[in-house]
Amino acid sequence: MLRIGPIPVDPPVVLAPMAGITNAPFRRLCREYGAGLYVSEMIGARGLVEGDEKTRAMARFAPDETPRSIQLYGTDPGSLGEAVAYLADVEQVDHIDMNFGCPMGKVTRHGGGAALPWKKDLFRAIVRAAVASAGEIPVTVKFRKGIDDDHLTYLDTGLAAEEEGAAAVALHARTARQLYSGEADWEAIARLKETISTIPVLGNGDIWTAADAVRMMAETGCDGVVVGRGCLGRPWLFRDLADEMSGRPLRTAPTSGEVARIMVRHARLLADHFGERVGVSLFRKHPSWYLKGFPAGPQMRDALARVESVDHLETLLSGWDQDIPFPEEANHMVRGHSHGPRPVRLPHGFLDHREGDRLGAEAEQVVSGG
Repeated sequence: MLRIGPIPVDPPVVLAPMAGITNAPFRRLCREYGAGLYVSEMIGARGLVEGDEKTRAMARFAPDETPRSIQLYGTDPGSLGEAVAYLADVEQVDHIDMNFGCPMGKVTRHGGGAALPWKKDLFRAIVRAAVASAGEIPVTVKFRKGIDDDHLTYLDTGLAAEEEGAAAVALHARTARQLYSGEADWEAIARLKETISTIPVLGNGDIWTAADAVRMMAETGCDGVVVGRGCLGRPWLFRDLADEMSGRPLRTAPTSGEVARIMVRHARLLADHFGERVGVSLFRKHPSWYLKGFPAGPQMRDALARVESVDHLETLLSGWDQDIPFPEEANHMVRGHSHGPRPVRLPHGFLDHREGDRLGAEAEQVVSGG
């Protein structure tokens, strides 16, 4: 069984943090389909330390949510250590994941996210500070292969995280330059697993079905998987993963009517948590993912993208044919980000050397949630 510190993760499946997606209602919906570890949206360490209410609100969990798992972004060891202490003492989190994988230009142009492991000393200092402040709470580290194919860092990064006390590492097997394009390099996950000897290695990238997860673990030897875009519009993927990894036969994929009921459940959870106006607004990005592969005309898709209330959603979906089987081809349709490759935006002279123990102050001013 996969264990991350004292936390058992069975099946060995982790929901990847996704900005604007993995809020408490979505985590609850996914958890209803299967066990595992469900990580929050990314929050900024600086916002926590400075008492930003939006950031602190994102760090709060439903009263019955357990384990409480949160992803933290930071580039300064001092403020990051303070943020970890706050999460441990005030929010009483059970697990902290650190983001060194974000490839977006607004983050990398200041040296943060997927660019930061290039600065070896700074990376070590940040992980060391987080682990020291966390005490018994496990700290994990998620990162990419590197900046691009000429500047790969993942083996050094994994070893440094292990040496500084991380409880596990997770590799998104793409470079920052790839963004979300092309195929994930599962061989890199295998090489990382061969390099790391004392803590679990999790693999991330191109897991669209339960069979993909089992195949990744078999081919790479990794200890578990991190699922991101594959569950968008398909929270029942976690049920499939639990069944596949337990040797149980997979259940029939939901029909259009069942998908409609899941959509309403999702929207209602968001409305109950955030209030209907905000919750329904947050839901509007999801229908296009739920409807992937299903026959649904442009009028319906447009109406769902503009839905005004949960009752309105139910009315719209009541007119949809309820007996359409789930389209098998939709399982491998790309969901979420698909852009790239693109040159990585970096600070001037960033690649000239790997030394350095600090970035500019602007690197800390990343908006929570990505």
